Amino acid sequence: MKTEIILFEDHCLADMTPLHLTRPAFAITCACLTLADVVREAARAAQAEVRAMVRDHLRPAASGAFPGVPGTDTAKLFLNASLLPDSAYDAAIREMIAHGEAFLATSGQRVTAALVPAQRKLPEKLSPDSVTPWLLDLNLPLMDREVFRTFDCQFHVIKHLKELFPRNLERRLSAGDFREIRKGVWAADGVQVADTAVFHTEEGPVVLDRGVKVLDFTYFTGPVYVGAQSRIIERSSVKEFTCIGQTCKIGGEVEESVIEGFTNKQHHGFLGHAYVGSWVNLGAGTSNSDLKNTYGEIRLEFNGKRVDTGMQFLGCMIGDYSKSAINTSIFTGKIVGVSSMLYGFVGQHVPSFCNYARSFGQITECPVEQAILIQKRMFSRRGITQTEDDMQLLKTVFDMTRSERLISDEPPAL
Repeated sequence: MKTEIILFEDHCLADMTPLHLTRPAFAITCACLTLADVVREAARAAQAEVRAMVRDHLRPAASGAFPGVPGTDTAKLFLNASLLPDSAYDAAIREMIAHGEAFLATSGQRVTAALVPAQRKLPEKLSPDSVTPWLLDLNLPLMDREVFRTFDCQFHVIKHLKELFPRNLERRLSAGDFREIRKGVWAADGVQVADTAVFHTEEGPVVLDRGVKVLDFTYFTGPVYVGAQSRIIERSSVKEFTCIGQTCKIGGEVEESVIEGFTNKQHHGFLGHAYVGSWVNLGAGTSNSDLKNTYGEIRLEFNGKRVDTGMQFLGCMIGDYSKSAINTSIFTGKIVGVSSMLYGFVGQHVPSFCNYARSFGQITECPVEQAILIQKRMFSRRGITQTEDDMQLLKTVFDMTRSERLISDEPPAL
């Protein structure tokens, strides 16, 4: 019997702020893949249709990738949209579909997967808030091993980056049309590489996707992935475990970081152990710290909790559409929201839609109308037409994050 795959967001996304505010959880990149990439490939092999259940404000964005639910009266494999985008999960997903027996799988306090038989009808109003209780109430046989893991906090995207990178990059290579242009350097169609570029691939390959341009005197240490139509600026240094999305401009030094598509970091400055969303612009000289002066474990104060990350290296995590001014310095492990403007020293987490110039004594709200205008200008530069859905998403996220902008007077947490 044919099986449908349903990628479902659940009620445990608050600690993923701001990564999840403007994109479904399955669209967060880690180690050059998203969960959507992994599931699409598994579904293609299993001849299964993929559907998505996401938060209301993201339905327009998700519908472009997957139709919503409910689907036909078939067996349904529910997969948590926060699963790690691990290419190794491809085989597990195929096996579950082929086996066809009902089960429930968990990791920690979250349901990660469940196969629901065709005779079990879906409720009329199944949502991210209700799907987990409904799956638990079905009393499906509990799987006695942990098959899948999830992103539970925003910093997990960096924590799992090094582990996932080798096999995910291998999957990228095997699924694409690449040729080896130098030892360990793999290029798709239309790639241009300056003769003066230097590549060290002893620890992993450098993969350059379609239309990438690598300018003079650039330095690479693999493993690295550069997305389609991106441009690596002259004299830049792109180091191990860095994945760059499509249509980016990257300069300066980047190490062990995730950069989503359409983001610019053209100038000198260091970015390390960081996540940077889409449509971000980092001004000249912007740098982040990824190591405490004490060499101790990095801890986060977030959502009223003190979180031990278990990590010695952790840089910044920046939401979509944010910008930094010239010579901005971002302290270790700082979280920057959606569509914020950064100036000077960033020693605290920065709310979404905020003009942050604390070192100059100024923190103000960035009006959503201004954010929409900036979005339109950025889109226009890339030949993209801004839609009503694009504008509405910013308006909704602005309202969702209003409480963040009740700025605390506490000193920076170092």
